[in-house]
Amino acid sequence: MQVFRGFHHPGIAPACALTIGNFDGVHRGHQAMLALLRNEAQHRGLPSCVLSFEPHPRDHFARLADKPELAPARIATLRDKLSELERCGIDQVVVLRFDTRFASQPPQAFIDDVLVRGLGARYVLVGDDFRFGAKRAGDYAMLDAAGQRSGFDVARMMSYEVHGLRVSSSAVREALAAGRMEEAATLLGRPYSISGHVVHGRKLGRELGFRTLNLRFGHPKPAAMGIFVVQVMGLADAPLPGVASLGVRPTVEDAGRVLLEVHCLDWPASLGIEAGYGRCVRVELLHKLHDERRYESMEALREGIARDESDARAWLAEMTPSPPGRGLG
Repeated sequence: MQVFRGFHHPGIAPACALTIGNFDGVHRGHQAMLALLRNEAQHRGLPSCVLSFEPHPRDHFARLADKPELAPARIATLRDKLSELERCGIDQVVVLRFDTRFASQPPQAFIDDVLVRGLGARYVLVGDDFRFGAKRAGDYAMLDAAGQRSGFDVARMMSYEVHGLRVSSSAVREALAAGRMEEAATLLGRPYSISGHVVHGRKLGRELGFRTLNLRFGHPKPAAMGIFVVQVMGLADAPLPGVASLGVRPTVEDAGRVLLEVHCLDWPASLGIEAGYGRCVRVELLHKLHDERRYESMEALREGIARDESDARAWLAEMTPSPPGRGLG
């Protein structure tokens, strides 16, 4: 999959089958839309293309209004979004910077400059609530009429439901905020995960007796926060079970910087103590134990982590199926 920042690049395909959206989380509704896009692209002999935005448009307007509470919590980092889009078989992704200039673009200018001249769209697939252009003045009817004039087809995909529940990024955010990890996994079609390179931290974990792998989450409002039972992919042949903290570490820092700290319950001796640094790993958040807590002392923090480790082991033991019996014969 090719990724482009903006559409002024010679490597971008001259024509494409396109869908447009933020795709935060790439949930099952997104996946259904991307499957339809790929099918249409193959039928027409075109590459499939996703047009997405960074930052999220609602992030931009929240900053403009100086009301950070209006910005949505972020499900996925840009890295994870792109990884999932690639897993869905998309050929190219174009990431446009969403700023004041772009937000003030009239709908017709967006069609002419971005869709037609910028991306060479021959087929455009959008969601049922798609709006575009300054003040969200553009809608499906306007896009469809423009397609007839400019030579591209337009299609609309209606809402996607699982067990009667409409799948949306908002629904995923609500499930993650409430710690309902099984519900989030149902909406996503996979366990919720965060990936990134393991970075050096303050080494406080090793002082407390609980070494950690540290991953940065590059957004101040993650959709999930708290203490979780996890498993780590990318370090060994099998997933490594662990317990993790995702948040701002109120006992030791609370500076607003979001960090995912993972303590693997049983570190393979074959890896070596420093093996994690620089490696790109994926951490699946399986079960929430509790929200972040502020402890009164380092000793209280150490005791709290020990309890979390014990609770994580208990949950994992309960979820691991027992080996089949040998029978009585």
